Amino acid sequence: MVSTRNHPSSFPPPDLSPTKTLVRSPRSIRKGTWTHAPSTITLLWLLVSLPIVCWDTAYVLLRPHSMPNGSLHAPVFTPYALYGKVDYIYGEKAYREHNGFTSAQASLNVAETAGYVAYLWVVWKYGEGEKRAVGGGWGGVACLVAFALSVMTVSKTVLYWSNEYFSGFENIGHNDPLSLLFLWIIPNGLWLLFPSYMIYEFGRDILHGLSIAGGDRSSKPARAVTPTKDE
Repeated sequence: MVSTRNHPSSFPPPDLSPTKTLVRSPRSIRKGTWTHAPSTITLLWLLVSLPIVCWDTAYVLLRPHSMPNGSLHAPVFTPYALYGKVDYIYGEKAYREHNGFTSAQASLNVAETAGYVAYLWVVWKYGEGEKRAVGGGWGGVACLVAFALSVMTVSKTVLYWSNEYFSGFENIGHNDPLSLLFLWIIPNGLWLLFPSYMIYEFGRDILHGLSIAGGDRSSKPARAVTPTKDE
C-alpha cells in the first residue's frame, strides 16, 4: 500500500486563514470596469428638492382643503397663501376655473419623485466607497433612469414657463418686478439650473460607458472614481 502520510513538497497544505477564504461580495467593483458615481451637487440637490416637491404636490392634490380657509391649510401649507397671490395657477382663480394644468403637473411630480427616490435607493444599497460608485447592471440602470428623470424635470419646468409666455403672463403678469424676480423667477429657475447640470453629468457617464463598450479605452469618466482594490 502506498503511504499517504507525507505530502509532496509541490503540494503544500492549503491556507485556511479567514483572510484567504473570505468570499468577496458580488457587489465589489473590479478595476477597469465602468462605474457611475453621483456628484455631490446632484445628491445635495435631490435631498433638498425632493421634500419641497412632495410638499408642493401635496398642496395641489389636496386642494381645496390645503388652500386658505381649508381644514389642512395651517400650518403646513400657510406659505401658499402668499404664493397663490404671486402665481394664480396655484391660487383660488385657477382652482375655481377648473384649470387642469396645476394638477396635471403635480401628477407628473409623483412619478418623477418616485423615480428619484428609486435612484437614491440604488446608490445607497449598491454604491461603494466614499463616492458611492455603482457598477454593473445596477449602475447602468440607475444612470439611465436618473438621466431620463432629469430630462423630464427640465421639460416640465420649461412647459411651466412656456405656459406663462404663451398665455400673455396671465398668472404672473400682475406682479411688480422685484416680487416676480424673488418669488417666481429665482425659485422656479432652480428647477432649470440643477436638473440641466444633472443631464450633463448623467449623459457624460452614459457616453463614457458606451465608449468602453465600443472598445474605446481612452475615454475618461465624468468623475474620477477609485475602484475597490481587488484582493
